[in-house]
Amino acid sequence: MMRIDAHVHLFPPEIVPEIQKYTDKDPFMKLICSSPKQKYASVEDLLAVMEKDGVDKAAICGFASRDAGLCRLMNDYVLAAARQHPGRLLAMASVNPLDPGMEKEIQRCHEQGAAGVGELFPWGQMFGLEGPAAGKLASLCQERNLPLLLHINEDVGHYYAGKGDVSVKEAADFAGKYPALEIIYAHWGGGLFFYELMPELREQLQNVYYDTAASPFLYDKNIYRVAREIGILHKVLLGTDYPLIAPRRYLRELHAAGLTPEENALIEGENAHRLFFGPKTQ
Repeated sequence: MMRIDAHVHLFPPEIVPEIQKYTDKDPFMKLICSSPKQKYASVEDLLAVMEKDGVDKAAICGFASRDAGLCRLMNDYVLAAARQHPGRLLAMASVNPLDPGMEKEIQRCHEQGAAGVGELFPWGQMFGLEGPAAGKLASLCQERNLPLLLHINEDVGHYYAGKGDVSVKEAADFAGKYPALEIIYAHWGGGLFFYELMPELREQLQNVYYDTAASPFLYDKNIYRVAREIGILHKVLLGTDYPLIAPRRYLRELHAAGLTPEENALIEGENAHRLFFGPKTQ
């Protein structure tokens, strides 16, 4: 069985000591990164935890800032890491959909081997999923067969830094407007997957995947059994949001949830392998 972490964040080491210089230019980044408890990880940190926790591959994201220049720095780092570790790391491109140079940057990253785009933050980067910027983003990703990873969080429960106000309705409508686009909604899609019990939503969301990022902070382990009952286990991806949480904690909860080994294997890697490495159609 191949184990794939579909949602990891890396920071170029040279940025971390000067993080205030960057957060001063980006209010959303300041919100996320100003806490003294904020964790940063390098390629070397990630490879060490992958080895320890038995993760074979990881999709690596930078931080999707409003600052297009910082996005490019992040992309340079993850693209270089993926080239250096081609059997283990998959680069995801960070872009600002409101940046006039978005298309050029996506094309640059695509030509250098990016496997997808994301994680992008509609609320934090101030682009609406119903607007023209999101439409252009969707078209650019679909033309290049690049899965799009978007931050969608639950509308209820406790507050945390980065919790935005993009609704599950907006997420569902976006998927409905671009049905051929492969979308990964982070953080269980803010609970959007529950609505796949509605036949019309199941059809509308057929190319939507849900990752488990931050799940131990949001839901108890029974969410995996609920996903099985809804019938969407084939669309759930192991995503850790590392360095927020290490893979082992997710695996511990998953293995205690009462799924079969075959069902665990879907979430741990088979679904992500199909998404990133399966046949693509134009």
